[in-house]
Amino acid sequence: MADGATVDVRGQLPGEEEQPGEESGGGGPDEDAGAGLTDAKREVLERCLHALKHAKNDSQTLAALLLITRLCPACQLDKLTLRRIFEAVGLNLPARLLVTAAKGSRDPGLPPQDLLSLGTALLSALSTDPDMASQPQLLATIPLLLEILVQGQTNQQQTGDENRDSEDDDNGAAPEESKTNPKSAAGKLDEAIAADCYQVLTAVCAQPRGPDHLLNRGAVPALCQALERNQTLSQRMGLPLLACLLSGKTKDKAWRKHSAELLPLLVKMSKDFCKSTDQTRLDMCSQLVNVLPPGGVTAEREVLREVVSRVWGALRPVVQCKLTPRQIGPVLVLCACLLDLYGWELAGPPKFCCLLVNRACVEVRMGLEEPPGNELSQELQDTLTGCYRIMEAAIEQACNPAVTSTAPPTQSSISSLSLQQSRQVLGVLEEALSSLMYHLQQVDPSRYGEPFLFATFRCLCSWLAEETSCLKEEVTKLLPVLINYSRSHMMADNPERGLSDWMDKMSVGDESGTWTGKEALRYLLPALCHLSAEEGPRKVLLTLDTPALLVYYLSDSFTSLKGKSGASSVRDPSMETACSALLNFSVTEPERVRKDQCFKTLEKHLSEALPVLVHKSSLLVLAANYCTLGLMIGRLKSAPTGSPEASQRRFFSTALRFLHSALDPELSPGPLKVSPGWEDSWDEVAELWRLALQALGGCFRSQCWLTALVREEGWLRNTLGMLGCCSALPDQHTQEALEEALCALASQCPLCKQDIEDAMKMHDKGAISCMRNLRKLIGLK
Repeated sequence: MADGATVDVRGQLPGEEEQPGEESGGGGPDEDAGAGLTDAKREVLERCLHALKHAKNDSQTLAALLLITRLCPACQLDKLTLRRIFEAVGLNLPARLLVTAAKGSRDPGLPPQDLLSLGTALLSALSTDPDMASQPQLLATIPLLLEILVQGQTNQQQTGDENRDSEDDDNGAAPEESKTNPKSAAGKLDEAIAADCYQVLTAVCAQPRGPDHLLNRGAVPALCQALERNQTLSQRMGLPLLACLLSGKTKDKAWRKHSAELLPLLVKMSKDFCKSTDQTRLDMCSQLVNVLPPGGVTAEREVLREVVSRVWGALRPVVQCKLTPRQIGPVLVLCACLLDLYGWELAGPPKFCCLLVNRACVEVRMGLEEPPGNELSQELQDTLTGCYRIMEAAIEQACNPAVTSTAPPTQSSISSLSLQQSRQVLGVLEEALSSLMYHLQQVDPSRYGEPFLFATFRCLCSWLAEETSCLKEEVTKLLPVLINYSRSHMMADNPERGLSDWMDKMSVGDESGTWTGKEALRYLLPALCHLSAEEGPRKVLLTLDTPALLVYYLSDSFTSLKGKSGASSVRDPSMETACSALLNFSVTEPERVRKDQCFKTLEKHLSEALPVLVHKSSLLVLAANYCTLGLMIGRLKSAPTGSPEASQRRFFSTALRFLHSALDPELSPGPLKVSPGWEDSWDEVAELWRLALQALGGCFRSQCWLTALVREEGWLRNTLGMLGCCSALPDQHTQEALEEALCALASQCPLCKQDIEDAMKMHDKGAISCMRNLRKLIGLK
């Protein structure tokens, strides 16, 4: 504090109630500072502001501030007046007041408690302006404010208070409680000071980078300590602030850095939840949702498992009770969060799992059956979003029962449902999904940016990824909505901020954790892979120009894949799924492939991308998709009139080397094996490899120039040498695919036919001798 700062501030502090007889200011901070004041008092206010601006030391500054707050309490100051105060005082003075209070000033004119009250009140008033809340000087006070909330009154502050109590005793004016127990309030922070501290922190948290500022300055462990010690307002204001830090983008970071502090808090809250009465338990559901960790958290998994199991035990009787729509919402959302962490493993017996799915589906049907045009409340949207997540978890289990585990299924898992129970679950899911489709049909495209609509779309896609035979007619009618919805986000210039925030909140997104616009189509891709194989839906997809959308998605995703520094070899299964859908179109719609410009664009993309992919071992499956897709398109093209384009030649040259690399080139008299680089992925790529060889045979027939390339590249020579030295191929399907390609080559190129004949005569006991169709074509017995 500056010299001479001896103003006694105990009489009236910013934000305190005015004394009887004083006129109150306006009704809120957005009103004029002098609203409700007489002309004389308005003049006094301006004089005080002038004095504040020209104050020469802290004493004059404090005196002017106190006069202003007596005239117009801090909570009623408008933004303009706050700005003038900030420009005159700055944020250094409140910070100095807090530091001086923390040191425990013995100056009788400036007791620590009053310094603390004035400093926090000033910061609280200034933080109501968003511009103030982001100032570096205010951010620098965050550690001080957190320490105040955790420690309450410091020892020095308590000593100062006790000294004043003693003085009061001498004067016979001490409160009755202090006479009987002078330390009864020791360590507890004054409620007004605590409220001011939380106001500042909450204002900071509301800024775009506010949660990061708080997280980096130790807010999470501090708030956990305040809650553990049950400090002033920690439950009413500290817990909601902590919940803000544990949602959105900072959730993962907070749990990674501070799981040691957060987990004990979660354990305590879960125990309180289980001990609470019915109504209190309902009220606590939302609190638990806010502090649960994200899925995949690794710290103290056994402790977290016990917490989840304990909470399920308390939730089961609640779910079975008769509840109002307002009561059931938070319960279902909490159930959804628990399923996110451990699935159905700890949920309970199959009968309860059926009940939970049924209740979620009923809420969805009731919530979405509102007449068109009726807006769903935010509360209902949150409830339905939780129900969607329960449905998605049920869909995953009901359509894909666990069959890989060697251990018998536990009785707590939904995978233990009887056949009758499974049918019941699928039945209620189907009814709820009909409501989802009805709702999506009614939505105007202007609402495509709403997060709740994406949640509805995502839930339906999770069903369509597993099941497209049910409700086929309804699904086909809905395809225009699904494709247009996906396209609108894919082609949007500015990604929706609301959807980005929702993706963060729901822990749904790509590696970057932000909404890119591709998420909608990514969720729809598995369904498109199924639907493009069926004639009716495929015709609808073609009218919607779906192949062009898939080509754009592939190209854009590949660009993003290359742009990820240090992670260019991260596998993206959605790109493989998009290739599968395009393969379906290539097989079933040859005329469309020949005429549609998007397939020419696709060819160009494949010729540029395949040479890059073949050198990334972790992207082998994607490379196999690209190679097969390119050859399937190539077989439908006519031979070029002149020399082939450089891009065509590059693609086929790369494809030949890539296909040859699948089999082990090591020459041995035993059976031919899959090469080590392909072995781990062979189950996924074997069918693609065979299809690619069949398509290569078609390319030999349609593009005669390729027969010269296979000789120049050495593919034919190496393949014949490999087949001649080994006794057999890995399996019959592999032999048939390779034989078909060689037959096509022999029928189109006399020189190739002669090479094959020479190899068969030279290696009459090798694997090549077992290819009967090839021997017949060559003319050998």
